[in-house]
Amino acid sequence: MTSVFANVLRVHQWVYENSGGLVGHKLLFGNPTLLLRTVGRKTGQERTSALTYGRDGEVYLVTASNGGSPRTPGWLANVKATPECEIQVGRRRMKVVARATYPDDPDYARRWAIVDKVNKGRYSAYQKMTKRPIALVVLTQAK
Repeated sequence: MTSVFANVLRVHQWVYENSGGLVGHKLLFGNPTLLLRTVGRKTGQERTSALTYGRDGEVYLVTASNGGSPRTPGWLANVKATPECEIQVGRRRMKVVARATYPDDPDYARRWAIVDKVNKGRYSAYQKMTKRPIALVVLTQAK
């Protein structure tokens, strides 16, 4: 079943990217989705990840849940190595600076509630599946 879901996610991302953002922003489960473009920390190549997001004022919030896996998603290491990256929300692209936050951050719990609500409680379920604290990544538009 996991491979079927993974294939659905890949197709969703492909449609989002190849339609220039015309299709894909709210395609999967109705959740708002952005494309995060990072630079691979080892390869130097552009990497793109489709991620559900929430908003806290002007910032975008994404979680490094990796479906509750004990391993963090590769994109998290990429944004830690090179925080300057790009997001695409629908057809709009913008440069952002990424900052990973964890439960010791004073805004983490409030922001976690935002993204968990957008994702219909799935992030809380994922957190119960892993011992690692799931990073909440704050994406702030670059000035």
